[in-house]
Amino acid sequence: MSARSHDIRVRRVYEEPAPDDGVRVLVDRLWPRGLAKTDARIDEWPKPLTPSTELRRWYHGPEGDYEEFRRRYEDELAAPEAAAALDRLRDLANGQTVTLLTAAKDPATSHTSVLRRALHPAGA
Repeated sequence: MSARSHDIRVRRVYEEPAPDDGVRVLVDRLWPRGLAKTDARIDEWPKPLTPSTELRRWYHGPEGDYEEFRRRYEDELAAPEAAAALDRLRDLANGQTVTLLTAAKDPATSHTSVLRRALHPAGA
């Protein structure tokens, strides 16, 4: 029986926790509004993996462009502290499910899609 490798899911943090979520990781820099910490069932909150405040503000401003945001965020993920946190998540995902949680309304065009791609090895 082979272990599942890098089973990474993305969900909105406001959704009810599911039994098959595995390790639940909040990947937003700020705590989600209106959500009690006891209701969130967060196992990890690696703030070094979240986009910087400056990048987040730029992206949500009038000049924000997803492709440019993606490039800049990938650069931030290459910084030593973020790279170490990324390695830790890869280790967690080795053989178990990891669910990335975000308050973003559209995770497909948020940092979570970039982060998920960074966690998957090439060709996985």
